[in-house]
Amino acid sequence: MVCRPCGAHCCSGCLEGEGPVVENRKALEHEDDIVWTEDIERFDYVRQSVELSAGTRRRPVPWRGTGRRVGYAVLRPDAPSGDVPGNFVRRVFWVKDYDRSEQPNGTYRHSAPSEAVDPRTVAPGVWGKLTERAWGAPLPEA
Repeated sequence: MVCRPCGAHCCSGCLEGEGPVVENRKALEHEDDIVWTEDIERFDYVRQSVELSAGTRRRPVPWRGTGRRVGYAVLRPDAPSGDVPGNFVRRVFWVKDYDRSEQPNGTYRHSAPSEAVDPRTVAPGVWGKLTERAWGAPLPEA
């Protein structure tokens, strides 16, 4: 399922009308590890979204969205299913081909997409944060 407001794959914050970077506590409570499939040192930011129907707790989360998956959360072996038996709520980290890591002088040279987080702030059970490094400039005033 793709979120209509932001285009992310199963971004539960948008599905609830709260915006794509709203912390989803259900996605965090059973996390055991974060697996990066690429070196995060090359990314100022990655996109963070929540997969609501992953068919596995620990294996790689299949990625059907645009762009490519660069990381995913692994759940504890005893993590319960989500709302549907056999489906689990897991975070996925990804980039699009026009993100800063792919096009340094492109659209996000001095900004970041709404679901962007600094991968250095991501840990099991910890929602990623937007930092000045991820934004590419001083953060705008709230």
